[in-house]
Amino acid sequence: MQKFDRLTGVAAPLPVVNIDTDMIIPKDYLKTIKRTGLGKGLFAEARYNEDGTENPEFVLNKPAWRNASILVAGDNFGCGSSREHAPWALLDFGIRCVISTSFADIFYNNCFKNGILPIVVSQENLDKLMDDARRGANATVSIDLEAQEIHGPDGGVIGFDVDAFKKHCLLNGLDDIGLTLEKASAIDSYETKAGQNRPWL
Repeated sequence: MQKFDRLTGVAAPLPVVNIDTDMIIPKDYLKTIKRTGLGKGLFAEARYNEDGTENPEFVLNKPAWRNASILVAGDNFGCGSSREHAPWALLDFGIRCVISTSFADIFYNNCFKNGILPIVVSQENLDKLMDDARRGANATVSIDLEAQEIHGPDGGVIGFDVDAFKKHCLLNGLDDIGLTLEKASAIDSYETKAGQNRPWL
């Protein structure tokens, strides 16, 4: 998993509440178990017209936000079904951080396991960040995970809380497999000893 320590980029404003995982990645894109290639399906029902052409009104299709790496969204982001394809699609598109006032629990945890930082802020701070995001490519936002700070384009700083273990995993690029591999020597030692003590297994 790619490490996350600092991120500076364009933030896209998506002031919609209750964005569910079906909106993030529609069911038509769930036929694959690969984590790549799903970026094209991100917000597909809003990004594309019925004929497959881009909807010019959708924020990620506008020139200022085509390369956004941060998403500033409304309350209860990631609700609905537990599909892990949702963070896969965000990551494949290039979104490394989502900021909202609240997240659905399963989506929130899936983000950390896939290298995305979900940040919970107050409504007041979300409004401020939404205003910053509306300025487009002229106003970049910086995320410092180690310091747990969001730096706005005008020098403002917003602190945020994050679980210490989840923070450790993101900073070191550790998903569940990576965490297990950290204990590889202890596992090998156990297996060797178990084989000697119980050779019939």
